[in-house]
Amino acid sequence: MDGEGVFGDLIGQEIVVDQLERAVAAARSGAGAMHAWLFTGPPGSGRSVAARAFAAALLCDRDGCGQCPSCHQVHAGTHADLLLIRPDGLSYGVRQTRDLVLKAAAAPVVGRWRIVLFEDADRATEQAANALLKAIEEPAPRTIWLLCAPYADDLPTTIRSRCRLVTLRTPSTAAVAQTLEGEGVPAELALTAARAAQGHVGRARRLATDPAAAGRRADVLKVPAEVGSLGQAFKAAAALVRAAELEAEAVTEELNEPEKEALRRAFGEGSTGKGVAAALRGGAGAMRDLEERQKSRATRLKRDSLDRALLDLAGFYRDVLAVQLGAEVELANASRADELGQQAAASFPSETVRRIGAVMRCRERLAANVAPLIAVEELTLSLVSRAQAG
Repeated sequence: MDGEGVFGDLIGQEIVVDQLERAVAAARSGAGAMHAWLFTGPPGSGRSVAARAFAAALLCDRDGCGQCPSCHQVHAGTHADLLLIRPDGLSYGVRQTRDLVLKAAAAPVVGRWRIVLFEDADRATEQAANALLKAIEEPAPRTIWLLCAPYADDLPTTIRSRCRLVTLRTPSTAAVAQTLEGEGVPAELALTAARAAQGHVGRARRLATDPAAAGRRADVLKVPAEVGSLGQAFKAAAALVRAAELEAEAVTEELNEPEKEALRRAFGEGSTGKGVAAALRGGAGAMRDLEERQKSRATRLKRDSLDRALLDLAGFYRDVLAVQLGAEVELANASRADELGQQAAASFPSETVRRIGAVMRCRERLAANVAPLIAVEELTLSLVSRAQAG
């Protein structure tokens, strides 16, 4: 958060900020607040950032100043009146949802509202969605639900129809680059990272500041040049999956240890005195539960990382197609002009379109839980030129 208040971190979302600020003002004036909101937008657009900023503004005495203890607590996810839900695994079950509904019905502790911020609400199972619907249909008088999902269609119509929709757009390359420059990233690197991330702010920041992440993306983009034969295709598949796994492992490591350290401190590890030993024994069970959740999250992160790698690959072929057609569009991989030119000269647009389709089918197969290596091997085999394969 910065001096612009809690909405200052929303990049290129002026319409959304205006919508949320007006809603906060209406709630403050006594007009009440809509009890269910659905934040949608493509990956990296900032839907969960927007939802958290809205929660902070509703709970803040100054409409989201970004500086008070309440705003800082919402930002950290520790506010007493905020229930922050982040599904660790590939799905969120009905038992978890029923427990959430019971907690959501409680009265606020310190503020006017009790706010439930449900990130990745599209991961709720069908039974969980039904349980959630009942809570949204008949919410507690002072409870506000903030649901986040990539697209409105990711949630059942019955839930969508009871929510006020907030639609975020993909930020422009210029807006993302400007943000990175403001954080100290050199202008040229900021622009390259912003283009490569295709509007995903967090990804752009990671590519600009983490050389290892940028290197893993470069490994993914080697695939088009490394599938000259069927044998090379199998090697490329293994390399692509491994690059995604390394990316997921890096993110997992960043998340896991701080969580474990916070839990150790909560149960008194490193302290002395009466009762500490008993507390540590109780903490052992909590640590096991945390490790199980972390394992589940790691599985999801591997799938998500591989999906991002495939989107990078699709973006590369999209740029190749643009070069082949002479289209005057911004290229995500403008810094790789030589590689794009070589690929464009070595094939026809129809073959590039076929390859883009193959990448998207691979994403669909992964979403259907096909084993990653099998799905990616099928992809890389299809990327081989038909003339070479024949």
